[in-house]
Amino acid sequence: MANDPRFLVVDGYAREGREDLRAGGATTAGELYAQMLKDCAPNRAEVDIVCPADPDAALPKGAAIDQYDGIAWTGSSLTVFADDPKVTTQIDFAKAAFEAKVPSFGSCWAAQIAVVAAGGRCDVNPRGREMGIARKIALTPEGRAHPLYTGKKSVFDAFISHDDEVTHLPASASLLACNGHTRVQAVSVIHKGGVFWGLQYHPEYDLHELARLCYCRKQKLVDRGFFRDLDAAQDFVDRLEALHQDPGRKDIAWLLGIDEDVMNEDIRRAEVRNWIDFLVLPTMRR
Repeated sequence: MANDPRFLVVDGYAREGREDLRAGGATTAGELYAQMLKDCAPNRAEVDIVCPADPDAALPKGAAIDQYDGIAWTGSSLTVFADDPKVTTQIDFAKAAFEAKVPSFGSCWAAQIAVVAAGGRCDVNPRGREMGIARKIALTPEGRAHPLYTGKKSVFDAFISHDDEVTHLPASASLLACNGHTRVQAVSVIHKGGVFWGLQYHPEYDLHELARLCYCRKQKLVDRGFFRDLDAAQDFVDRLEALHQDPGRKDIAWLLGIDEDVMNEDIRRAEVRNWIDFLVLPTMRR
């Protein structure tokens, strides 16, 4: 139907990264994003998923990109500034999406891809990995006035998992949110007539998905000092799962410092709905 948006989800993970998530009981990033878009769209949404890091991926080109009303990018375990075909293919596709003027959005890797595709730069975050809950994300003056944050508090927490960060914004970008760990927590990039709204954090996660991601990264998190040992890491995973199963567990929420910013789906996904409402639906071609 004409009012049903059609989305393309770009799963940024390589095949081995997706298999690692599945092995740990996590939903793959593409599947997680597809379900979120279906939940947030006001009408029935059609969603295709593509994995451009795979050598056999069939990416739409040229006019074929125009069949989509919006393009949504997931996170990734790749490094955006690596000289790797798994990465450069995705940067090239982001450039093509800008040129096609299809509204784009995404989490983590997505913000970095958009910035690099438009001429900006990323690097390893000197403060180390930001993991679990990003605290005190604050909207900039531009962010408070931006439609991406309609109905959102000026300061909030969000799910997060990243090592790298945006270091240099292209001239066409606006910084929308930041916190003490990562200067660019949200960005709007306008490039070659296309618009990309990117978040460094993850509205698609819930407590269960964060738990499974932490399970998959247990040894890495121990090695980096997030947990004393694997038992402590597993205890954290178990607490997240228990709170997911019973959101009324005030004792766990209090202990972990978790509130409605991440537990209330409507609050957590406000940016996704705003992207659909303010950028996708008004520009639908069908």
